[in-house]
Amino acid sequence: MDFTPTEEQEAARQLAARIFGDLSTHERLTTVGTATDPELWKALCSAGLLGAVEEIGLLGLVLLAEEQGRTTAQVPLVACGVYGVLTVARHGTDEQRARLLPGLRAGTTVVTGAFPADGRISAGEDGLLTGTVDRVPWLRDATHVLVPDQERALWLVATTEASVVPVELTAPWAAGRLVLDGAAGERIGGAEPSAGGGAEPSAAGETEARAGACADVLAAARIAFAGLQAGVCAGSLARAVAYTSVREQFGRPLATRQAVQSRAADAHMDTEAIRVTAYEAAWRHDQDLPSAGHALTAAWWASEAGKRVVHTGQHLHGGTGADLGHPVHRHFLWGRQLDAYLGCGTEVLAELGDMIANGDPS
Repeated sequence: MDFTPTEEQEAARQLAARIFGDLSTHERLTTVGTATDPELWKALCSAGLLGAVEEIGLLGLVLLAEEQGRTTAQVPLVACGVYGVLTVARHGTDEQRARLLPGLRAGTTVVTGAFPADGRISAGEDGLLTGTVDRVPWLRDATHVLVPDQERALWLVATTEASVVPVELTAPWAAGRLVLDGAAGERIGGAEPSAGGGAEPSAAGETEARAGACADVLAAARIAFAGLQAGVCAGSLARAVAYTSVREQFGRPLATRQAVQSRAADAHMDTEAIRVTAYEAAWRHDQDLPSAGHALTAAWWASEAGKRVVHTGQHLHGGTGADLGHPVHRHFLWGRQLDAYLGCGTEVLAELGDMIANGDPS
């Protein structure tokens, strides 16, 4: 294993850090409220960062997600990168890639994912979709939504075909309630007929291929959002360190207190655990190595360790951390949202236990 970023991945990370640092300030985030920052989104896409995800892979997206998390930038970068760019590039047909990727690279096509749908979306024999997913992040900004049906087949649905009801999450992710009532969608992933006129894939083989595509996308999403959590935790801890270094009590900075140092050290180790498990899972995914168990491991650390870190960040700010308008509180909200998104710690641990019990080689 080699987690060292390639030259292209490191260049993308540095560019993202500069853009987020310049545009995702506390003042701008306060002005934006719970909506997406359109100027920031335009800057990221104009710089080619969304399009770069196709080349730098999931590990590259994790690096970008970290930089987004440090500043809690309100843009659908991770959602569109994993549910849009990577899914279409990895599981789309040649025609779908040629048609969809240009808009995704430019940011004019914005894809989010209705994960987890938990079997609430059904596809009829006519291919029309029906069902409801209560909370879909970034849905209010999306032009398309990636939907898994009850058979674990993936469908790309234009939001114009759906009813979108705005909802507010713990984190300001421009979320919505997705309601499908006979909505048309196009299939993404699964076995394709032979171009040379060979035998059609069997029904069982096609079902397995579609379920495999769905599992692959869910694993990639868990890894990418674990990377986002690593950045959120790093940003929260950096604010806590800066605050305790200048805030004095009884004539000494809080950072000189052993209890404060111990809490900060534990938070640092938790953050590094989230980061390294996300890196390993992303690297294995990019290398087409078994990574399902590693994705669950990264998701568990992001959930369990993530909430510890953002609680520590807020706690070390003392009474200031209780101020809803303080920047550290935004990290707290994001960390708690990511704690439960795509499965909380106990849920992913149960999945991992089932995988081990069933002898899954990953």
